[in-house]
Amino acid sequence: MDGDTLYSIGELARRTGLTVKTIRFYSDHGIVAPTDRNPAGYRFYGIDAVARLDLVRTLRELGLDLQTIRKVVDRELSLPEVAAAHAEVLAVQIRVLRLRRAVLTAVAERGATPEETELMHRLAQLSEDERRRLIVDFLDAVFGGLDPAPAFAGVMRSMTPELPDNPEAEQVQAWVELAEMSMDPGFRAVVRRMVEDLAAEQTRSDTMGPRRDIAAVVRDQAGPALTVGIDPASPQADPIVAEFTAYYARLIGDPNDVGLRRRLVARLESVNDPRRERYLQLLAVVNGWPAPESLAPVFDWSVRALRHRT
Repeated sequence: MDGDTLYSIGELARRTGLTVKTIRFYSDHGIVAPTDRNPAGYRFYGIDAVARLDLVRTLRELGLDLQTIRKVVDRELSLPEVAAAHAEVLAVQIRVLRLRRAVLTAVAERGATPEETELMHRLAQLSEDERRRLIVDFLDAVFGGLDPAPAFAGVMRSMTPELPDNPEAEQVQAWVELAEMSMDPGFRAVVRRMVEDLAAEQTRSDTMGPRRDIAAVVRDQAGPALTVGIDPASPQADPIVAEFTAYYARLIGDPNDVGLRRRLVARLESVNDPRRERYLQLLAVVNGWPAPESLAPVFDWSVRALRHRT
């Protein structure tokens, strides 16, 4: 058959792979109009109908509705404009599906109650502004009213989750758990206590010049000892403990005695709260950061070493 040949609806079906019923449906809706009809009323189509039907099938598979498809094939709408609009709709649908998947996965893994499931669902659906307000409320509860507040600007930024516009399912799931933690009064109290300790150290350090916080010093001193297997109760640990207790005494301006060691134990146990480490792990997932190294073993070693000498 050449380009001037007319095709019956059956022949058109064979060329396109569509059913006669489907082609008749598109024809009745004005998407692929017949070129001619014979005296018996049977429809015949030109070669351009093959190309139109191929395009229609592609657009239907992409999820476009028939009214939009008709406007595209009739050139009332440009295909790039339609594609852009449809891609935006699909992006919203994908985000909703990711949210649902994240909540269902969390429910399956945690064995959540109906009440917890409802809370997770609501948290997952928060808008960007609502998420921001939730985190701002958490940071205000933790840092509010402390002096010097400017010193904590970097710490606050490092604790702020920022869910991307098109998050992966695991990021949404991490955000939901992180949001739950940020609303927990017990967790807020733990972080507030850590920040208050840091504020007290910072206030003292301001008169002495910039100083590292004690948690960082202990990490650097005790980390190598833990790596090489030094027993925290052994004499080999004495100089290590002496070094970071002396630093802490200078940092807070107190005598380097048993009382100071007890105070340092409480400080390290606060920093070593597993909820803090979990928050940082979730924060890394949400923000797409590298997974943080667990410092629990180092702080455990340090607390044992201090207790042995207290």
